[in-house]
Amino acid sequence: MAKHTIVTMPGDGIGNQVLPEAIRVLDAVGFEAEYVHADIGWECWIKEGNALPERTLELLRRHKVGLFGAITSKPKKEAEAELTPALRGKGHQYFSPVVAVRQKFNLDVCTRPCLSFPGNPLNFIRKKPAGGFEEPKVDVVVFRQNTEGLYAGVEWTNPPQAVRDALSTNTKFKPFEKVAGEDLAISVRIITRPAARRICEAAFQHARKFGYKSVTICEKPNVLRETSGMMEDAAKEVQKQYGDIPLWSTNIDAQTMWLTKNPEDYGVIVASNLFGDVISDAFAGLVGGLGFAASGNLGEEVAVFEPTHGSAPKYAELDPPIVNPIAMVLSAAMMLDHVGENAQAEQIRAAIAAVVAEGKVRSYDMLRIPGGPQSLAQGAASTMQMTDAILAQLGSHVEAAVGVV
Repeated sequence: MAKHTIVTMPGDGIGNQVLPEAIRVLDAVGFEAEYVHADIGWECWIKEGNALPERTLELLRRHKVGLFGAITSKPKKEAEAELTPALRGKGHQYFSPVVAVRQKFNLDVCTRPCLSFPGNPLNFIRKKPAGGFEEPKVDVVVFRQNTEGLYAGVEWTNPPQAVRDALSTNTKFKPFEKVAGEDLAISVRIITRPAARRICEAAFQHARKFGYKSVTICEKPNVLRETSGMMEDAAKEVQKQYGDIPLWSTNIDAQTMWLTKNPEDYGVIVASNLFGDVISDAFAGLVGGLGFAASGNLGEEVAVFEPTHGSAPKYAELDPPIVNPIAMVLSAAMMLDHVGENAQAEQIRAAIAAVVAEGKVRSYDMLRIPGGPQSLAQGAASTMQMTDAILAQLGSHVEAAVGVV
C-alpha cells in the first residue's frame, strides 16, 4: 500500500508535459505514492463553465497534498467567447482556479525559493570594478501572502451605487465621482492583520530554521499607507519574537532595482500578494527564470505545489516537448519536504545541481535560443532528455551511496 496519496492536476498546456516528468523523478528516488488525477483549468471552463470542479476540491479535501502543472487564463470577454455554445450567456464567470484553490483551502502562505545553481548560464553576473565578472550566490526565499490583497477578487466595472456611495466617504474618491459607471473599474486591496501576521511568522520561522541572516518586508507604505502599513506593522510585531534576526524594510519599486545590484545581501523576503508575486518573479530572473521557479501553497490542512510558469500554449503542441521541467521537479522536491521525505528531496536537488554544473544537457532557455521545433536541432535538450539527465545523476548518487561506484 502506498505511503502517500498525491492529487495530480496537470491543468493546461505544458502542465501536461512537465508534471509526468516530475513523477518520473519521484519514482526514481523511491517515493511511495499513489497519484490521483484531478481535472482543472481551461478545458473544464469550456465544457462545464467552471475551471475548478467540485470533484477536484473533494479530492484535495480528502488527500491534502496536490501537485499542479499550469493553467491558461484569458480576459473576461475571451473566456466567455470560448465557452461551449450551450453555456454562453448563462452568467458563468471565469476565475483563476489556482487562486480559487488558495482561497477555498486558505493556502495563505506561499513560499518561493530562488536559488542559483552554479554553472547555470542564466545566473546573474556583474562586472567587477577592476574588470572581469563575478557571479554572486543568490539564495532568497520569498514569502507571499497568498489569499488577500489585489488578488482577493473584489472588483467591479460599473460599480453599484452602494459601492460608489461608500467610496465617496473618502475624500480621495472625489476626482472620480463624476466618472460614468461603464468607464470606472475598481479593484479592492484587502489586507487583514491575522493573515499579515501569519505570513510574517512563517517568514521568520523559515529564516531561523535555515539560518538566513535577515527578513525583509517588501511593501509600499509611503503610498499605500493603510494596507502596506498594516503589513509592515505586522512584520515589526513578529520580529520582536526573533531578536536575533533583523528586519529590513524596502519599497517594492526600489527593491526591483536593488535586487540587480546586490542580490546576495537578501535572505527571506515577505510581501503581500501582488508584491510577492512581482518580487519572486524578479528574483527568479536572477537564477534561471521561470524554468527554475518552484513554489508551495501552504494551509493548515491542504498544500499544493506548483511551478510558477504559465501554460505556454505556443509550446504545448510541440512533439517532442522542449520546455524545461526543472521548475516542476523542484516543486515536487518541495512537496517531499512537506510530507517529511527530506532525504529524497535533497537527492533531487543534488541531481539537478549536478546536471546544471556539468553543462552537457541544457534546455533551450538555458542555451539562450528561441524556443520552437528548431531548438532541438540547435542543441537544446527536450523535456524528456532533461529529465533523463536528472535520473542519470540520481542513479549515480544512489550507486555511490551503496558503494557500487
